[in-house]
Amino acid sequence: MNELEFGGKTKEPDVRMLRDMDDVLYDQDWARSAENLELYYMYRDLYLSRRDGDLFAEQGIRYDITIIPPLILGCEYVKTAGHYHPKVPGQDLTYPEVYEVLEGEATYLLQKEDLSDVVVVRARAGDKVVVPPDYGHITINDSNKRLKMANFVAREFSSIYGPIKERGGGAYFLTEDGFVENPRCEDAAPLREIEVPKTKALGLSKNREIYPIGRERGKLDWLVRPQDYGEIFGGFLD
Repeated sequence: MNELEFGGKTKEPDVRMLRDMDDVLYDQDWARSAENLELYYMYRDLYLSRRDGDLFAEQGIRYDITIIPPLILGCEYVKTAGHYHPKVPGQDLTYPEVYEVLEGEATYLLQKEDLSDVVVVRARAGDKVVVPPDYGHITINDSNKRLKMANFVAREFSSIYGPIKERGGGAYFLTEDGFVENPRCEDAAPLREIEVPKTKALGLSKNREIYPIGRERGKLDWLVRPQDYGEIFGGFLD
């Protein structure tokens, strides 16, 4: 039922279940009595042709699609578990990532691990949202429509879920009444909302999907070698 046709093949998703999210939900009273539910679907390492797959692998990048149906988890909007990325080997900054909204609407919560900056970006179909180095992120579907988004990311690392899980979620929860502070993140900076950051300097535009950019060798090198793009990433979310 939740299979995805891509590149002439049927892909099965990794499914994030409600019980996988118990530690990061706002409405714990609701969660304790709720039945286990399928929350969202992750289709990883996609490519339209074997040539594309080989080219992505050679560049060290991976293309994924995530689908998040509209749901309310008690009084909180459905969201991803949230994670950080590890540091680039030999560098003092973490890997970035780029998301593209294909259908629906997304609210991205971006936060530094020390919570010295917490940013909200609201995106619609065609928008590209870059998670810059040193930020973790959570995606929220607070609409009444299915959210379908794609991403490119460096393929040679595993996401880090621990810091968000240990604090019981992100610095803020998005509920039906708006954003609510996480009481276990008392040291978090005030939440600030910004427009979708400009990404032209990274070779991205609203009217072009990110998938074909991955076919242009080197165009997404900033995902793998962000240390070479410090001038672009400096103040990226200002």
